[in-house]
Amino acid sequence: MTFFAVESLSMVFGGLTALDGVTFEVRKGEVYAIIGPNGAGKTTMFNCINGIYPPSGGKVIFKDENIRGKKPDKVAKAGIARTFQNIELFSRMNTMENIMLGRHLFMKTGLFRGGLMWGMRSFAGKEEIANRRKVEEIIDLLELQAVRQKMVGGLAYGIQKKIELGRALAAEPELLLLDEPCAGMNAEEKQDMIFWIKDIQDELGITILLIEHDMNMVMDISDRILALNFGRPIAEGAPDHVRSHPDVLKAYLGEDDEPEEEGGAEPKYRSA
Repeated sequence: MTFFAVESLSMVFGGLTALDGVTFEVRKGEVYAIIGPNGAGKTTMFNCINGIYPPSGGKVIFKDENIRGKKPDKVAKAGIARTFQNIELFSRMNTMENIMLGRHLFMKTGLFRGGLMWGMRSFAGKEEIANRRKVEEIIDLLELQAVRQKMVGGLAYGIQKKIELGRALAAEPELLLLDEPCAGMNAEEKQDMIFWIKDIQDELGITILLIEHDMNMVMDISDRILALNFGRPIAEGAPDHVRSHPDVLKAYLGEDDEPEEEGGAEPKYRSA
């Protein structure tokens, strides 16, 4: 069974080709990273996968089914959840309430009957308890107990990123799309995020597809990497292979104008 793959995926906006026949496959259980300079098509790829954009061509395969063109809620129900580059939380709701929003896929009572509890008191109450229990597990996993009842708008940026991650986990995904999970974080927060991602992979068995500009983080955490430039793949493979690929060095990492010392040297990464 093909767990997840895109085949010849294209996305055209007017006369601009954002994705040009991109093909890759993600194996179940791995961390697969997509890198590339700004404008390479990385976030457009995520938008095509989770249904925000209808691709111009190609296929999006998830568990042997072509989900191209499905709406975001249908993609989420299929088992794909996502975080965003810019935090998309409700600032006037607390941590518990924000993460609970990720459970709406599993709620059968509905807003009207759940609010009134009329004829549904027993079922609605049990459903609420079950969903809150799942959210509590996520809060414990991400060590968010201290901010459980705090409004997220007043919390530190790094904590908000964890809450958004928790909301995605609340949907119980099989594939988790992380759009720049370390963006805007300091060094300590980045190390914590690496820890959470590895826990999600190892303890929850969730497959992770991520976009990230922090190259040291990408090289450390990824099983395989795809490099894009101008919407086209330029390299794919293990971190060591992509790290030293000449097209990647030229397009994304930058090249040192000074000649390498004898024995070679690690490339000096720069952010895009």
